[in-house]
Amino acid sequence: MLNPAQEQAVRSTEGRLLVLAGAGSGKTRVIVHRIAHLIREKGVSPLSILGLTFTNKAAAEMRERLESLIGSAEARQTTLSTFHSFCMQVLRKEIGRLGYTRDFTLYDERDLERLIKQLARDLLGHDGELPSLAPTRAALSDAANKTASGEDHTWHDKFSKELFGRLQSTLRAYNAVSFDNLIHLTIRLFEEHPDVLDRYQERFRYLMIDEYQDTNPAQFRLAELLAQKYGNLCVVGDDDQSIYGWRGAEVNHILHFKADRTIKLEQNYRSTPSILDAANAVIARNKNRHDKKLWSEGRPGEPIEVFNAPTDAEEAEAVAARILRFHEKEKLKWRDIAILYRSNALSRSLELALMQIAWQKEGHWVRGIPYEVFGGLEFSERSEIKDLFAYLRVIANEKDEEALLRIVNVPRRGVSDSFLDELTQENRSRKIPLWNLLEEIASGKRDAGSHVRGAAGVRTFVSLIESAKKRFATPPLADSLRWLLEEMQYKKAIEEEVKSDKMRLFKWENVEECVNALAQYEAGSEEPSLMDFISNSALGKPVFPAEKKKGHEDKVQLMTLHSAKGLEFPACFIVGLEDHILPHEKSMAETGVEEERRLFYVGITRARKWLTLSMARSRMRMGKAQPTNPSRFLFEIPKHLLNPTGHKI
Repeated sequence: MLNPAQEQAVRSTEGRLLVLAGAGSGKTRVIVHRIAHLIREKGVSPLSILGLTFTNKAAAEMRERLESLIGSAEARQTTLSTFHSFCMQVLRKEIGRLGYTRDFTLYDERDLERLIKQLARDLLGHDGELPSLAPTRAALSDAANKTASGEDHTWHDKFSKELFGRLQSTLRAYNAVSFDNLIHLTIRLFEEHPDVLDRYQERFRYLMIDEYQDTNPAQFRLAELLAQKYGNLCVVGDDDQSIYGWRGAEVNHILHFKADRTIKLEQNYRSTPSILDAANAVIARNKNRHDKKLWSEGRPGEPIEVFNAPTDAEEAEAVAARILRFHEKEKLKWRDIAILYRSNALSRSLELALMQIAWQKEGHWVRGIPYEVFGGLEFSERSEIKDLFAYLRVIANEKDEEALLRIVNVPRRGVSDSFLDELTQENRSRKIPLWNLLEEIASGKRDAGSHVRGAAGVRTFVSLIESAKKRFATPPLADSLRWLLEEMQYKKAIEEEVKSDKMRLFKWENVEECVNALAQYEAGSEEPSLMDFISNSALGKPVFPAEKKKGHEDKVQLMTLHSAKGLEFPACFIVGLEDHILPHEKSMAETGVEEERRLFYVGITRARKWLTLSMARSRMRMGKAQPTNPSRFLFEIPKHLLNPTGHKI
C-alpha cells in the first residue's frame, strides 16, 4: 500500500517532477512503483525508462524490487544504473567519435594519483621527493567536477591548469579514461554530436534520478541534456541530506529545480517520533532548505540519551558498556548497533574499549565485543589482485602505462628499477607509448646497453602478453586466466617472496577467488569480454564474491557519518559531539555550518528506536589532553526529548 503522497508521486508521470523524500519516507518504493506504473498502466516500453543513482547497491536494490513487481523480463529491460555505469555503456559504443578506441582503460583514483605524480615531476623537472600535491589535487578534482576541458574553470595557479591539460592529453595518449571523465566525455559526445544525443533522447523518454541533492554540475548537465527533448524528468531527493559539498555536490540543484509539480514525502517509516522531533528541530535551523517536517504514526518511543564523559577514553568505555546493555537487556544483535563519528580518527579509542570490555556469556567471562570498521581494505585492493588486474588491463589495452609499469617485473624477471626509469624517460622524450619501446627492445631494434638481464626479461614479458592477447580473444576467459597464472608461474613467485605459510595460502586463495569471479562473470553475462569485466570492477560493481559477503557478520558497526547515509540501525551512538569536531572546523570554512548540520541530521535519522549522543570534556590531541566545548547542535534539540545521564550538557 502507498500513502497518499507516495500515490501522487507514482501517478505524476509527465513533465518535470520534484519528489522531496525525507529520511525513511520510502523513496525507493516510490521510484520502483512509478516505473511499474509507467510500464503496466501507461504502456511505456521498459526500454524507454532510465533510472540513475549513485551506488551499485542502490541500483541493484531498485532492480530487485522492480522484478518483484513486474517480473524479471521487463525489469531487466529497464536501465537502472549509476551515472558512471551509464556513461561507460554509452562510451563503449560511441567513444570513437572523440578519438578514442572502444577498448579504452578506466583509471581509478589510485591509477590517476600515480599518473599525476609522474606528470608533476615532468613539469617541475623534479626527480626526488615531490612537495605536497594536496592543493593541486584538490584543484584538479574541483575542475573535474565542474568542467570537461578546464578552459572555463577558474584556476588559482598556473601549475594546476597546465597539469590538468597534460593529464587530459596523456590519458588520451594512453587510451585511458579517468572515473570523473566518464561523465564529461559523455557530455562532450552529446554536445558535439547532436545525432548521438538525439538517439539517446529518443531511447530514454522517461528519466528518473535518485539522490538528486548529491548531483554535481556534470551530472546536472547530463540529466538536462537527456531530458531536453521530451521533458519527462523526475528527480527524487532530500536537500536536508545534502552532505557531499566537499566532493562537488551542489544542493542548489534540488533547491532551485524547475518543477512542474512538487510532492513532499514526510511520513517516516523508520524512526520513533522522539527521534524525528529531534531531527526536525535541528534541521529547522538551516535557512536554505525546502520546508518539510518528518512525522510518524508510531508511539513516541524512548527519550534520546545524552551524556558527557571526563575524557575521550572514558567516553569510549561508556559507549562499550551501553552497547553491552543493549545486547543483554534488549536482546539486540551486535550488527543492530552502530557507532557514528565525524572523523575516522575518533575510532581508535572506541576500538580499544570494545576490545577490552569483559562480560559474561553462558556463565563464562569473555573479553571483547566483536566489531567491524566500515571501509576496511577491499578485496580488489590486495596486492596480488592488483597484479592480476594490471595483467588483464595490459592484455586488453597495451597503452595502459600505469598497469605496464606495475607488472613488467612481476613476477621478477630481471627488469630493474633503473632500467625502467631509463625506459620511461625515453618514452616521454620520444613521445611514443611505453609498449612500443618494449617491443623495440624485445625485437632487438633498440639496444638495451648494459641491461642484458633486463632485456631478456622484457622479451619474456612481451612474448607473454602477445600470447595472452590471442588466448583472451576467445572464451572461456577463466581458462585463459588459469593459463596465464601457470605460464608466468605466479604461485611459485608467491611461495618465493612470502615467508609465512599462512600468508602464502591466503594470497593464493585470493588469486583463486579472482579466477572464480571471472568464471561467474562469464556465466552471468550475455556477451562476456575481458574489457567489460575490468570495467565492472573499476566501476565498483561486486565482481568478487568476497566483497558481497562483507557486512553480514554479527559485529557492531563503526563508521563515519558520511558512510552511514542510506543505512539504518535499531540503536545508534553519535560520539564526539564537540565543537571543532561536529561542526568540523575545517569543513565549516569550506562548505559552511549548514552542511555540517545536515550531517548531524543524517546521523540522527539513522536510528530506529534508540539514539545515544555523547561527548568528552577533554580529548587527546597531539599527545596532550585538550578541553572541549559541547557541539552547538546539541543545544538545538529540545530538552524534553533528552534523557541526560551523568553530567548535564
